[in-house]
Amino acid sequence: MDKPGEVQRPAQNHGHGESANGSVPSAAEDKDKSAEEMDTPMDTSGPTDCALTLVVIGDMISVEAGANNILLDDEQRHFSSKLYDLCGQHICVVNLLGQQSIENISLNQKTNVFLLLIPKGQHGSHYKSGVQWLEKTFGRQSLAYLMTVVTSNSGEECDGALKDLKTFDGFDEKRYHTCTRTMAEAEEIADLLKKINIMVSEISPCCYSGLVCGENPAEDKPRESTSLGELKDQTGTSNEKVCGNTAKQPVKDSNEICQQPVKDSDEICQQPVKDSDEIFQKQQQEEIETLFGRLHLQNKLQQKMSKADFLQISQIITQCYDTSEKDLAYRYLHKLIMLDYRARYIPVKQDIIEVTDPKPVLMSDTSETDDDLEDLLETTVTTNPLKPTHVHPMDVQMAVFHCSDSFLRQLMITKLSQCQYALPLLVPDPFTRKTECPLWAFRQITKTWKVTKGDSNITMKSIPIYKAETPMVSFFRLGSLSVSKSELMNSLINDRHSTFFHRNCAGSTKSCYLMDGVTEIAWYCPAGKPNDAFNDCIAFCNLHGDALMIEKRDILIEKSSINVVLVPKLQKNDKSWPITAALFKMKKPLICLIVDDACDAVQIKKGKYKMGLKKRSQSDVSGELKRIIKEVLSSDDPSILKTSFQLETMAEVSGIKVDESNRECQNGKISATKIANLLQDKDVSTIKDEFLPCQGELLHKWCQINKDLYHLKGQSIEKEKSIKERQLMELRQEQCAVSCSELIKLFTESHWSKDEYFLKWTQILTDALSTDDISSILQNYDNTWSEVLALKNKHVKSDVLEAKKAELECLSKKLQSATFGLEHIFREIGQIYEAQKTCHPNSRRGNWSKYPKLAADLLISGQPLELLDGDAGHVPLKWISGLLEEVIKKLGDQKVFVLSVLGVQSSGKSTMLNAMFGLQFAVSSGRCTKGAFMQLVKLSAEIKKGFKFDYILVVDTEGLRALELGGNTSLHHDNELATFVVGVGNMTLINIFGENPAEMQDVLQIVVQAFMRMKRVKLTPSCVFVHQNVTDVAAAEKNMDGKRRLQEKLDEMTKLAAKEEDCEAECFSDVIEFDVQTDVKYLAQLWEGSPPMAPPNPGYSESIQELKNVILSKASKSDGISLSQLNSNIQDLWMALLNENFVFSFKNTLEIAVYRKLEVQYGNWTWAIRSNMLAIENQLYNRIENGDHNKIETSYLNQETDTTFEDIKTKMIRYFEDEKEKEMLVQWRGRFESKFKEFRDEQVKVVKRKLDEIIEQKNARKKMDDKKTVFETKLLLKSKELAQQLKDKAKDEKELLKEFSSVWKTWVTELTRNTEPVADINLEEDLSTILRELGVEEKHIDESKTRGRYKNISKMGNYKDYIIFHKKHLHESSGQPENDERKNKDTDKPGNAVFTFFKGIFNIGSSKNQNSDSDLSYQKQEQIRELITKATEMSLNAIKKNPVATRGYQATYLQEMIQLVIENVEKSEWKYSLKREFTIDLILYVFDFAKKWLLESQEKFKKNNDALIYLENKKEEYYNVFKIFCQGSSSAVVLAELICEKLKTAIVEVAYTKTAIALAGEMKCNFPTFSGTRLDLEKHLLKSLAEKEDFERFIEYIHYPKNQSEAFIKAEVQGYIFKNHSDKVENTFKKHLEDVHALVSQALFTASKKVQTHHGNTNMWLNELSSVLKDELRFDSSSFQNFDDINDFDFLMKEADKKLESVKKQTSSFSLDEMNKARKTPEEILVEHLCKCCWVKCPFCYAVCTNTVEDHSPDDHNVPFHRSSAVNGTHYRNTDIFSIEFCTSEVASNHSFYPDSSDRTIPYKLYRTAGPEYASWRITPDESKLSYWKWFVCRFKEDLVKHYEYRFDKYGEIPQDWFKISKEEAIKSLEEMCQ
Repeated sequence: MDKPGEVQRPAQNHGHGESANGSVPSAAEDKDKSAEEMDTPMDTSGPTDCALTLVVIGDMISVEAGANNILLDDEQRHFSSKLYDLCGQHICVVNLLGQQSIENISLNQKTNVFLLLIPKGQHGSHYKSGVQWLEKTFGRQSLAYLMTVVTSNSGEECDGALKDLKTFDGFDEKRYHTCTRTMAEAEEIADLLKKINIMVSEISPCCYSGLVCGENPAEDKPRESTSLGELKDQTGTSNEKVCGNTAKQPVKDSNEICQQPVKDSDEICQQPVKDSDEIFQKQQQEEIETLFGRLHLQNKLQQKMSKADFLQISQIITQCYDTSEKDLAYRYLHKLIMLDYRARYIPVKQDIIEVTDPKPVLMSDTSETDDDLEDLLETTVTTNPLKPTHVHPMDVQMAVFHCSDSFLRQLMITKLSQCQYALPLLVPDPFTRKTECPLWAFRQITKTWKVTKGDSNITMKSIPIYKAETPMVSFFRLGSLSVSKSELMNSLINDRHSTFFHRNCAGSTKSCYLMDGVTEIAWYCPAGKPNDAFNDCIAFCNLHGDALMIEKRDILIEKSSINVVLVPKLQKNDKSWPITAALFKMKKPLICLIVDDACDAVQIKKGKYKMGLKKRSQSDVSGELKRIIKEVLSSDDPSILKTSFQLETMAEVSGIKVDESNRECQNGKISATKIANLLQDKDVSTIKDEFLPCQGELLHKWCQINKDLYHLKGQSIEKEKSIKERQLMELRQEQCAVSCSELIKLFTESHWSKDEYFLKWTQILTDALSTDDISSILQNYDNTWSEVLALKNKHVKSDVLEAKKAELECLSKKLQSATFGLEHIFREIGQIYEAQKTCHPNSRRGNWSKYPKLAADLLISGQPLELLDGDAGHVPLKWISGLLEEVIKKLGDQKVFVLSVLGVQSSGKSTMLNAMFGLQFAVSSGRCTKGAFMQLVKLSAEIKKGFKFDYILVVDTEGLRALELGGNTSLHHDNELATFVVGVGNMTLINIFGENPAEMQDVLQIVVQAFMRMKRVKLTPSCVFVHQNVTDVAAAEKNMDGKRRLQEKLDEMTKLAAKEEDCEAECFSDVIEFDVQTDVKYLAQLWEGSPPMAPPNPGYSESIQELKNVILSKASKSDGISLSQLNSNIQDLWMALLNENFVFSFKNTLEIAVYRKLEVQYGNWTWAIRSNMLAIENQLYNRIENGDHNKIETSYLNQETDTTFEDIKTKMIRYFEDEKEKEMLVQWRGRFESKFKEFRDEQVKVVKRKLDEIIEQKNARKKMDDKKTVFETKLLLKSKELAQQLKDKAKDEKELLKEFSSVWKTWVTELTRNTEPVADINLEEDLSTILRELGVEEKHIDESKTRGRYKNISKMGNYKDYIIFHKKHLHESSGQPENDERKNKDTDKPGNAVFTFFKGIFNIGSSKNQNSDSDLSYQKQEQIRELITKATEMSLNAIKKNPVATRGYQATYLQEMIQLVIENVEKSEWKYSLKREFTIDLILYVFDFAKKWLLESQEKFKKNNDALIYLENKKEEYYNVFKIFCQGSSSAVVLAELICEKLKTAIVEVAYTKTAIALAGEMKCNFPTFSGTRLDLEKHLLKSLAEKEDFERFIEYIHYPKNQSEAFIKAEVQGYIFKNHSDKVENTFKKHLEDVHALVSQALFTASKKVQTHHGNTNMWLNELSSVLKDELRFDSSSFQNFDDINDFDFLMKEADKKLESVKKQTSSFSLDEMNKARKTPEEILVEHLCKCCWVKCPFCYAVCTNTVEDHSPDDHNVPFHRSSAVNGTHYRNTDIFSIEFCTSEVASNHSFYPDSSDRTIPYKLYRTAGPEYASWRITPDESKLSYWKWFVCRFKEDLVKHYEYRFDKYGEIPQDWFKISKEEAIKSLEEMCQ
């Protein structure tokens, strides 16, 4: 093309293209010209029968001339005989080596090949200069015939040369050869000729026939420098390197080619030449292929690019980013998506390697001269053929367009429209030339403008552009012009923006391949201002290229309202005349612009104008054109045919293809049209009510009741709550009933999650329905508002003004209800799911159960979905949870980074996010975001490595300070929204519009308060402040001042928010990590000028890119959040927001889950220490018993546990540092590490104390042990003597037993003659004696025992009968009396009706006569119960410290215990007197517990210290010894018997002890009841209680949870051992028994071997045996005397083994009795471990804290399931009516309570201020969904009435819904609460 910017058929040097005068020749003229050229001889002197002509160029040093040179001999003949001899071809060789100019050389032959000879070593520079010389001399086309030959000395390798040359663009390896400089090797030259023949066969035409430069300058000007590869493509040569395609014709083998007969050159050159158009088309086709190859898009022509390829986060791109051609298309789209209109021209980095050579190049571009002025006058300009021309910007755009699928095209066209660029309306296919109209791509574009009629009548329109009916002005070019048509059109639309690309735009080149025949369209949209160019919207069409050559011009002519043609001149003999004349004859207006004419604008006849352009400025031409167009369009003359253009009608035009015609699109449209037809002719404001009933009034009612559920104010909270819950369920049922509307049926039947066309069509058609109404409503609103202002200005206060205000309010509501789109359908689907899920929680039947799965597909694909319903102000938690769970199923529990945005309404939040990430949040007029929407954006694979998450979840929100809200409603709504959005996000963008601090203040206060709340609930999001619409973002000083003012304002708002949130903070950085230097960004204003015709500001796009880079940089340091954690966060935040106090109500589910997991780990760590300590304790116990240790030091125990302790510490460190929740775990790390050390130290102390007691006991019984040794020695001797006497009766066992029994009594009497027996004790008598001494009469003691009330003193419901009430105490105890006047007055006051019944302190229990005046207060009842517990524990602990088991019982022990009970009663701090009966009953109660322990301990003492008992126990053992002696056995047999008998007890004890530890460990690790947290234990306990339905056990649990827990653990262990896992337990025991027996056998073997080795005696054997067993078994060898006669120790060992087998058989069966003989039973071990936790009870409902750690301060006490106050007998003051309230409901109510016996009241919402016992509890408001305690109250209603003697009546009546709860549901609710 000869004019930049005007797209024409490219000019070609070989004669096809434009002629010298610029006109377009016909095909016949081209043909005649080609024929003339072929008839002209090139060289009359030369022969005409050559087969090939070779022109050799290059440097003379490349070759050695001589007789042996086959290619260049000295004869200089036209035909080389040597070459003929070599290949049988007549080859003409023209030697131009060393020639710098060929002015005197006649070169008329048609050249087949130019051979460039270059020397190795200088090949780079010589190749470069050689190519330059060839192009300069012969023209650019000659490069297509180039063959490169590198010459070298013989033996040199040339591999490096090829590698270097390949770096040059255009170099073709197929056209490369190497040979020696002598060229004397026939084989080398033959190979060269083969390559030449292949090359010639591929080139079309086969020879170069162009003229030498300089012969005809007018016809053969060198073309613009282009790479060699491009030239090859233009002339038909395949270039694999550039295009990526192989040659179109198959290449024959080189040998085959050389062997074929070669035609004479004249015969070749005189073949019929193809038609010039066909040649042109082929060349153009190849140029287009080359273009796609350069852009690396050749593979995308078939496999189209999609939106998913670009709507993901790719590498961070800076403004100085260098773009290469291969990245050009992608960079273009990325910049376009970010609304950077500079995407149309992106500078490209040229990949050219500069090759330098210090040696001079022989072929110089200029003649050497001493006068530098000659260089100035030199007209020849050196061009670099190796530097390619950059790709034309419009080629990039259209190449991307052709390689995009329908949805990416739609996105692309939408963004082009936003950039105010012309859009492709008719696009010819670059290969088939079939024309397509991309109507689908226009479907999302909406244009807004204002129509001006007259001076003041301005009407606003906002219409989807495909529906808009506007005039269309089409511009055509006929022929070649010197002016730019596109530039002229721009002056009509926007003279400051290049709507249409033209020749003077940046990046324009002469080569443009994809715009010829393209029709672009742009719309002028007036702003309703006086300076508007036109008063209404006008479409402008631009047909690129010469309209003479484009058949489809008729379509535009037909569709246009006005046709504008540009011609070079207006003459009848001109080719443009027939078309111009035809246009003139049409009725349509015509404007003819004549380039070479200087005539003024003239109206030839009505509607027909002409105007010359010569010597006229563009502004003059533009002004005249505007005037003419206005005049024509405003004319009412019926003779002028004026048609309107509607884009949608292009689908009806024949001869063009519409992109919407594909099957998928049509199917989607058909389905969507059904929905649109259903809604057609409906009032848009009623559509949602009629077709989406679930989200209308039903949802709004549901949301209001649901919010009221958290702000209950009635007399009976639970009753009111039950009513509201029933109402909620009824509303859900109503939603279910209406959930199958016709619209939803049509929508859900259309595969909506998979059919993207259907979704788009639905969105397009539904948006179109509401667009018209919204425009109308906005227009009416504007008019009405103007009238209101006018009336106000007149200070008119009348009914008219009020009526107009009401009308304005009505229009405002109508505007809200008129918005209807795809998001509302999704909202309806979500509500259907919520309703069905609520009514049918366990059902999976019906389509509704699949909705979350289908919506998950949409979210993953990039569809924005609603997170917060902006109309109802509600987060559909079930729907969001179900949706995210399905996303997790599809993607896995991926990590996401949540980016949210906050800002005032209409401040550009959605636009910013859309530009930043290419999102699809609604930004159209009248469609501001309501609520919050979320969209998932994937990280591309190339940058994912630098991040710890896979996706960014972007949350767009509605604006703060919404106009439709006002006052407190707006403030509350904004606070709620800000808190939710900030809490959900990992980072929040605070969007501030403008720089006015006053405008910022309200927003900043809301934001600061939200972040302060996050800090208080331990959430740590980050933030970036974004200032939009800043005039000068580059002014550093101004920005610094702005940042300073922002910092000051933030600090000021922090102080205000701190007061409201009741926390300490002086500056914003105290609340959140914030750096004003890095966390504040400025964005330039969005528009470059005034909308609607203003394009986006490029500075805005740059700012967006910088902001995006900052966000990604900060995000790269974040761990993100898993989808499951996000799900929990959303639930927690919204549930807390429903309550009045967010911080107070927030329950971080994720944190709770992480803490529970930590509790499990802590339980495992402490269990490992406990297990280790048990092993150490058992080992040291055996050593002590075996006399090996007399003292245990703490340091020794620490040393023994160090290995295990350090190992677990390492595991702890690894857990805290490697767990994925390590950021959250860090808050507990120090505390748990400290607690773990404390636990280890405590375990060491406990073990030391136990071992010290064992040492003390051993020392205490030493005297008795010495006696036992004497007894056993004497018994052995006596048995032996008796056996000698009765040896002859050895076979008569009865006689032996009789004889032995007769003498046994004598032996015992003789041995115990000087020993006093241990006396029996009588505890009952001692108790009576002590009480009598204390002044208690016997009859009172007997009365208490007879009454038996003392046995249940701890479980009593009311202790009133134990109190002596005085008149002065009655008011204190019972509160206000029934007849108090204040009560009646307060009751009658509005808002205080519940004061008497709810503000009072709750009392427990009742007197028999129901006299409420003598009721004890709640606190006093609890004090008595605590007194009983305290006295019992202290007394029992005191008595158990006494050494009863080692030294025997003393009556003083019992006396001390009773004294402690009395002291506890006397020290009670209260004003009441306790009756004597209480003290007596308490003493008897404690005595019952002490009695059992004292008797057991005394029995142990007696067994160990009573000689008679000891000897009686030895009778069987010595009878066996006696029998052995009678049988004549040796001493070894006797010793074996005695040893095994002594070991038997120890073996059994050790086996059961080890079994107990093993079973405890097994159950702790694998038994669900014990393997979890304290909460899990509580759950199983409650489940067990429910299954047994034992009221007494419930009462025990309610008042003494620890006791019931211990009983439960014991019962579970017993069930595990003897019922559920008896076989497993049996095997475990047998394994340990086998291990112990194996140990003993090994010890026997070791002892025997040692004695034999050292020739020792029996004592050595016994000592060695004892030494080996000392750590494992109790074995005292000192009692074995008088066995010195044993010599055969092998026999002794065998006998002992034999006896051991007998012992094994006797003890092999597992039994409970024997298990109880273990040092510690499994239940004791587990009770110690599991019950060492927190047992603090809720001060309101008695629920027990479920924290696994005993002292978990500073963490609050908490429990997931609180109870109804009726459970522990709470009743309303001065009544006998139960209270059924849950404290979790009360703390959200407006009720108060008395924290003590005074009249001071505390609101439940401030319960923490009531005292320490209240302050340490965290009771969060919830819906009390736990059905368990509701079921309990109903199931045991009568039992509770009987036990507490109160009634469920009036305001204490049980709600009927509670009775519907089954036991199964109650148990299931436990599972739900523990998740």
